[in-house]
Amino acid sequence: MSNYIYTIGREFGSGRKDIGVALAKRLGIKCYDKELLAEAAKQSGFCTEIFENHDEKPTNSFLYSLVMDTYSFGGYSSAPFLDMPLNHKVFLAQFDTIKKIAEKESCVIVGRCADYALADRPNCINVFIHADLDFRSERISKKMNLSLNKARDMVQKNDKQRASYYNYYTSKKWGSSKSYDITLDSSRIGVEGCVDMILAYRDHLKKK
Repeated sequence: MSNYIYTIGREFGSGRKDIGVALAKRLGIKCYDKELLAEAAKQSGFCTEIFENHDEKPTNSFLYSLVMDTYSFGGYSSAPFLDMPLNHKVFLAQFDTIKKIAEKESCVIVGRCADYALADRPNCINVFIHADLDFRSERISKKMNLSLNKARDMVQKNDKQRASYYNYYTSKKWGSSKSYDITLDSSRIGVEGCVDMILAYRDHLKKK
């Protein structure tokens, strides 16, 4: 049977890493968040700092047709790849890495347009985690020792950045229920509640 892959899109401060880790632990599989950057760096030959500096950062322009060709740029030493701007290389290297990881193992992948990279893959459950703005602002304020106003600004800035990145590189809309299989409010049902709902959805699919 094909590997089960769980992709998690998320609003900033919604607890996505806690949910991803809890889901992975419950299933006995790996959770890739920042770990994906290290894997992409290893496979592409770029240093990890390059991926960290360009991680989910929006870009002003992109050769959209290259993405539609499902990352078939002929390898990291081919002329089309070498001639691209750095942020394009980073995206395609991550795109390639996500596909390779999904081929070899069941896992949880947080962010990085993983749902789009795996759009043609069976047994892929795409989840979006959101939460009330006040809940997220208070959470970030405590976690990062910031004033509530600064935390709110950070939350809104990161949401805007993620939306810009996702909307540009995919053909979907960030946060829209139509872009995912399930959307969950972590401020209402908590980390374990989100994990329960994701697994209940998976079990329902298995019965069909």
